[in-house]
This record gives sequence, structure tokens and C-alpha cells, in this order.
Amino acid sequence: RRQTLDPEVIDVAQRLDAISDMLDSITGARVAIAYEVPDSSCLIRADVSQFETALVNLAVNARDAMGGEGTITIKLRCNARMPAIRGHGPGAGDFVAVCITDTGVGIADDDLERIFEPFFTTKGVGKGTGLGLSQVFGFAKQSGGDVDVESTVGQGSTFTLYLPQADGEPVNDYQPLPQIQAVDGEGLCVLVVEDNISVGQFATQLLDDLGYRTHWVTSAEEALERLGSDGDGFNIVFSDVVMPGMGGIELARRLARDLPAMPVVLASGYSHVLAQEGVEGLELIRKPYSANQLSTALQRRIAFASAMQA
Repeated sequence: RRQTLDPEVIDVAQRLDAISDMLDSITGARVAIAYEVPDSSCLIRADVSQFETALVNLAVNARDAMGGEGTITIKLRCNARMPAIRGHGPGAGDFVAVCITDTGVGIADDDLERIFEPFFTTKGVGKGTGLGLSQVFGFAKQSGGDVDVESTVGQGSTFTLYLPQADGEPVNDYQPLPQIQAVDGEGLCVLVVEDNISVGQFATQLLDDLGYRTHWVTSAEEALERLGSDGDGFNIVFSDVVMPGMGGIELARRLARDLPAMPVVLASGYSHVLAQEGVEGLELIRKPYSANQLSTALQRRIAFASAMQA
């Protein structure tokens, strides 16, 4: 599915540095991440949110392939040539290549042809939707590039994201978000609705560190049951948008009807959600999000809901 992208010129090395703390948190303490980044700038023209989401998805995929323990190597190359991939001819011009190598179990030959298909996954039930690699593939193709994979069973895999190299000046309005003081949760209770295990763990840990109390469910249907007819003591719902069954937008609309005093914040890594008709009036943040972005959105929505009830 084609997404509504918002491309801008970005320095890939800068973005890798910007999300390094997030990648460390998501992959866990038993996974070491090594970076091989050139001194010169590697510029691409791409949607920043989708690019960072693709990196997160590749890192999570690598972590899971290693069973949560091993080494991920992220290597950046400028002025690369894009080879022929899956029957398509080589790319014309210069590309920036981002290679993510893991020391995991590798990918069987029969699965290599299907790994970028939406909802295809070799993970167990409840451990992945199969949408991560399809997002990487869709973003790469829509941005004029591609993603290649090399794998040896028992030794690991290397995914290489190719994106056209760009000219011009990168956007310099980015400030490292971890240095910003996040808004304290003050014991407020958050119902987290997230079907992806790794993202759910990351979100709840982030909120716990900020002083919130959390309860995590993996579906909108389970969230409705948990909330009951009175909200069951929760101050706010924080939900993913794209989930099997009922999605986050439908959940927000159900709550607006049945529990109008319950504020909701939605999160999505898919840019097209931001342009969908009917999203107006809903609080929505892009994945990957920082602690400050998440806590600020929750506090803003709680304040808005309180003002509406006054």
C-alpha cells in the first residue's frame, strides 16, 4: 500500500546517532550494536519518520533472529551501487546503503522469497505481525530504492537498505530529544494497547520510567473488555493504530461513544494514517517517538479531556 510520504534531505549518520538510544532500548541489554559510519556526510531525500521506523523494524528483526542475544552491526556506505535485486535490474546513479547484520539463526531459502510479504512471519503467535519487513520494503521502493538480504542458516543475515543519494543541505532543525526533560507521569494510569511484543515492552518501560502506572494489552478488543463500562481506574488509553482485528482509530471512536471522558492517544509508523479522512480531532504521534513526545502527548490529551468535562 502506497503511503503519503513527506521527504526531506537528511544526513543518515545524524539519524543513526539520533535513534541509537532507542535502538539500544528496543534490542535489550544482551544485544550489542556496533556502528561503522564514514566521516563524510551521506545524504538522502526521504521521509524521516518512515526511515527511522524502517531502521527500528530491521533492528527488531535482527534481535529476534538472535533470540535477544548477540551483535548487530550497522554499516553505512555512501556512493554505493545498487545491484540487481529479485529480478530487477541494478539502480542507476549513486545510492546510500545501510547494512544491518546480525549473528542470528539465518533465514531458510524457502522463506527468503516471502519475507517481505505483508503478514508473513516465522515468529510464533503473538510475537510479530509480519508487517515490519513489509514496511521496510514499501518505504524503500516508494523512495526510489530497494532492500536486499543475504543469509546463511546458522550464521546470520544482512539486510541492506538502498536509498538514492541526494544533493543539497540536510535539515538542521533536529535537536537530540533524549536531552529534553520529559513530563513526569505523576502516577497516572495508562492502558497501553499494542500487538507488537517488542514495541509494547518498550512503551510500557518508557512510561514506567516516567512515573506512570501501566497495564498492557495486545488488542483493541481486550482493551474494551479491560476498561469495562466505567474505565476501570485508567486515566488514558495509548494505542497503536494498525493492529489485527479492530484498529486504534475504531477503538478511539468506540471510546468516544461509550466512555467520552476517556482520553486517547494513538501512535503509528505509517505516514498515510496521518492523511486519512476521519483522523481529525484525534491525538496521533508518529513512531518512533521519544519519551518527551509520548509524555507530552498524554499530558496534553488528559488536560484537553479535563477541560471538556469542566
